[in-house]
Amino acid sequence: MRADAQKNYALILSVARDVVAEQGADASLRDIARRADVGLGTLYRHFPSREALFDVLLRSSLDQLTGLAAELEAAHAPDEALVAWARDAVAWTQQFRGVVDLMAAAMDDETSPLYVACKAVRSSGARLLARAQAEGTARKDIDGADFLALIAGLAWLGEQAAFAPRAPHLFGIVTGALLGAPAKR
Repeated sequence: MRADAQKNYALILSVARDVVAEQGADASLRDIARRADVGLGTLYRHFPSREALFDVLLRSSLDQLTGLAAELEAAHAPDEALVAWARDAVAWTQQFRGVVDLMAAAMDDETSPLYVACKAVRSSGARLLARAQAEGTARKDIDGADFLALIAGLAWLGEQAAFAPRAPHLFGIVTGALLGAPAKR
């Protein structure tokens, strides 16, 4: 990549991080280009879609979340690792308001630039869940997709002004239910 193109690429990413932190995942790509002082065409040459931009913005963080699962698995009891990873996953989403919608859409869309990273995160969570289930500390009537949906729900709650103050309490209820026996019907 030419030096000026590399400079624009880095600048767009830097500005995008700031704009997304302020405005969330629905941030205007036009606003990002304007603040980076590049044309919209330049932004699209580097990032042909919103998902492509978010793939680059989120990839290292998602890779860290995936790596964290392995670290927790090696160092903690299955139930503790599961809850700690869920807490970190929910906290991670708070850095990128609105990213849950993007990730949910990409989860089963193999053409999405976010697909590979989202699949790795889901696999990490599912592995922690399966380990806790095998140990008898997590409910067996839930799978990795359910676990990720619960994390997404908790993340969404944390983004809502009315629910945000209750988010830690609700996290405790959900993880308590995850580690408890299924309700009798």
